[in-house]
Amino acid sequence: MTSNQIDMKLEVVVIPVADPGRAKTFYERLGWRLDADFAFDNGFRVVQFTPPGSGASVQFGTKITDAAPGSARGLYLIVDDIQAAHDELAGLGAEVSEVFHPGAPGAQFDRNGAGRLTGADPEHSTYGSFATFSDPDGNAWLLQEVTQRLPGRIEATETAFASTADLAHALRRASVAHGEHEARDGGEYDENWPDWYAAYMVAERAGVELPL
Repeated sequence: MTSNQIDMKLEVVVIPVADPGRAKTFYERLGWRLDADFAFDNGFRVVQFTPPGSGASVQFGTKITDAAPGSARGLYLIVDDIQAAHDELAGLGAEVSEVFHPGAPGAQFDRNGAGRLTGADPEHSTYGSFATFSDPDGNAWLLQEVTQRLPGRIEATETAFASTADLAHALRRASVAHGEHEARDGGEYDENWPDWYAAYMVAERAGVELPL
């Protein structure tokens, strides 16, 4: 029996802020795309931003939520180079934590930093390295480095890259892996390297076994 489920794509997450103008200035400074800023006579205002490369957006404003300003926690932003993301955000004026990895399961969510170990994951394992920052209201964002998805998270036939930077990082990782591949084959030039790169990048994205 086949189940034809209707696609339900996460579009927007609402974050509570006290001052929409101040929040707008902050997210503009980060270089996020401003999609909307609509105000209405009854006091309702909606502001929407989309992080670079994201398929989902955030909204804030007035009369949009009754949650306490700054109460949104653990808002994930996935990056493929945690140190580069840290440095970019710091350069844009965000107060970003140092890169860390959890010394115990769930330590990345501890607001006091208990269980966090300095630096990226020593094995550079995917899903293993983090950094945090907050907006002016205290809504807390969590950066997580993901270079290879767990199996089943992404269909290999639908592999896509959200930005040129995302694609460039994937090409660099494939280049390093291909160098090791050539070394295992006696150091001979692989004239079919484009095919190998493509297979590696699709497998990495889909979370399936990588070519050797």
